[in-house]
Amino acid sequence: MVDVQGTVEDGFEPVRDAFTANFTRRGERGAAVAVYRHGRKVVDLWAGTKHGDGGDDLGPRDAGRPDTPWQADTAQVIRSATKGIAALVPLLLHQRGLLDLDAPVGTYWPEFKAAGKDRVLVRHLLSHRAGLPVLDTPLTPAQAIDGVSGPAALAAQAPAWTPGTDHGYHAQTYSWLLAELVLRVTGRTIGDWIAEEIATPLDLDLWLGLPQDQQSRAGRLSAVETPPQPASGGLRVRPKRSVADAYGDPESLTSRAFGAITPPPDENAPAYRAAPLPASAGIATARSLARCYAALTGPVDGHPRLFAPATLTLARTEESAGPDRTLVVNTRFGLGFMLHSAASPLLAPGSFGHPGRGGALAFADPESGLAFAYITNGMQRGITADPRAQSLVKSLPTP
Repeated sequence: MVDVQGTVEDGFEPVRDAFTANFTRRGERGAAVAVYRHGRKVVDLWAGTKHGDGGDDLGPRDAGRPDTPWQADTAQVIRSATKGIAALVPLLLHQRGLLDLDAPVGTYWPEFKAAGKDRVLVRHLLSHRAGLPVLDTPLTPAQAIDGVSGPAALAAQAPAWTPGTDHGYHAQTYSWLLAELVLRVTGRTIGDWIAEEIATPLDLDLWLGLPQDQQSRAGRLSAVETPPQPASGGLRVRPKRSVADAYGDPESLTSRAFGAITPPPDENAPAYRAAPLPASAGIATARSLARCYAALTGPVDGHPRLFAPATLTLARTEESAGPDRTLVVNTRFGLGFMLHSAASPLLAPGSFGHPGRGGALAFADPESGLAFAYITNGMQRGITADPRAQSLVKSLPTP
């Protein structure tokens, strides 16, 4: 029997039941879930092993034994759920009058104007409409984190379609596009900006660029099998051409977008975790991730809300919808956030947030006042609509 730690308030007991069932029925190894309601924490649960490879005979590791229990302060790489946290930066810069969402990116990053990109707007980067999901020459893992090679490659890259006319998920290139834009506007790395302007004021265990003295906090990711599930929403629903088909075609935008770093980086390596890659390398506890989303829509423990009403509207106003050139299925995006859809179910039509490939999910739902975060070290197949995350979402009180 799994030993679930933490607390739930009255009315949220079904979340504990669903969380327990993830371990007994859905292949979970180590995970945490947290929920805030109207700025107050109402769910804070964790269980399993700190490392996704828990129980394997791996020998000594600096990160600890593979069967180390998940602790209250265990953090985890959240993959593309990072994109939602990173999107706070340009939106807050816009709120402060420092960034014009309708300005050409080249206004702030002159080298970016090359190869027919002079009309790419800042909002195109955030809504996956820039036409830049792939690189003609993929980066090596070392180049991906050096802070120079990615922006240089994208400055020289020609768009795959006329910017602004269509959308396709910028799975990896979102990192270098957003990081360089923020650097040009603020003079700070996006990781430093998040640390100084968001994480420290809100007392969050959330990093985009994990410091050396915090490396031991993070558990190891590991691929795990996905138990058979009933047919449901998300990218497991097979369209005319599935994501799996697209992955199998090395020339497809899908394969090339997710392969913009080749070979794939070791996400458990300290160097990767220390890199401020806003598409994929954020590290957080579920508690802090939910707290961050809660702070977007209302005060939290005396801290004022981060988003002004107009900024909140921008975050969840649909910018892109329909067939996604990268993900194949229909997707919906606001400015940096995924919006509720069949491909990426959140809580309700007004919810906004972001999933992480393999499991993680975080979002806010302003109408119900709920903010939700789920993190895991067991990476199952799928990009959105992970069955473990969805079981938890479905256990929440109906908005």
